[in-house]
Amino acid sequence: MSTSIPASPSVLRRFWQNLFTYNWIFGLVLVILVGVPRFVIVLQANTNGNYKPVSLIFVFMWFAPFIFLNKSGRRGIGIRKPEQNHWLFYSFIAGIVFCSITFLIAELFFKDTVSNWFVYISRSYTANGKAFNGSEKNIYFIIYAITAMTFSPIGEELFYRGLVHGSFAKNGDEQKASRADSLAFALTHLAHFGIVYISGSWQFLLLPSLLWVLFMYLTSRIFFYCKQKTGSILGAIFSHAGFNLAMMYFIFYHIF
Repeated sequence: MSTSIPASPSVLRRFWQNLFTYNWIFGLVLVILVGVPRFVIVLQANTNGNYKPVSLIFVFMWFAPFIFLNKSGRRGIGIRKPEQNHWLFYSFIAGIVFCSITFLIAELFFKDTVSNWFVYISRSYTANGKAFNGSEKNIYFIIYAITAMTFSPIGEELFYRGLVHGSFAKNGDEQKASRADSLAFALTHLAHFGIVYISGSWQFLLLPSLLWVLFMYLTSRIFFYCKQKTGSILGAIFSHAGFNLAMMYFIFYHIF
């Protein structure tokens, strides 16, 4: 079930048609222009705990398809009603299941050390430097879970599985395009874990980083599969939301 953009006419808005060609070069430039600032901002946030500037990147991701693509282009990248609604539920469950696998492998190999990606990421879900406890934990879990299930899934999927994927899929090779957008997605997440800030210094955790990037790549491929099965970008968004919900659950109830 294909959601690739049509070869012609141009799917870019009229304003951009004389400036850009919607192809892999366009996609690569977008990945760099968005990915590099995000990478730097997240690394900086890991040192000072201020993740608010990252929200600006996600806002751009939300609107990027609407900024660059016309109605035909947006429909081509999957911004349309699902063709198989029941697959939205399956997509959500798939995200939960794969996040659970990712968590269990981290626990098996790295226990509760900083080499466990969820342990390191959990450092950003604290209040006044102290982990949530008691009833406070339940309240904050709901708040963080709702945010995690909406903000990044919509932004990242519209951008990576939508706009960027479509630029790489102009030749009709959906699988090749998925490998490209998944790799970009995975490498970007090295800023969240892999290059870590511990005890006032930066470290690169080679083996945990490689595993983390691999899991982020495979996760992206699952999101793409869900997009294909639903015939809509909503499949990827629902799967991403399921993954993030499970991640919040493990952080709040198995790490804190």
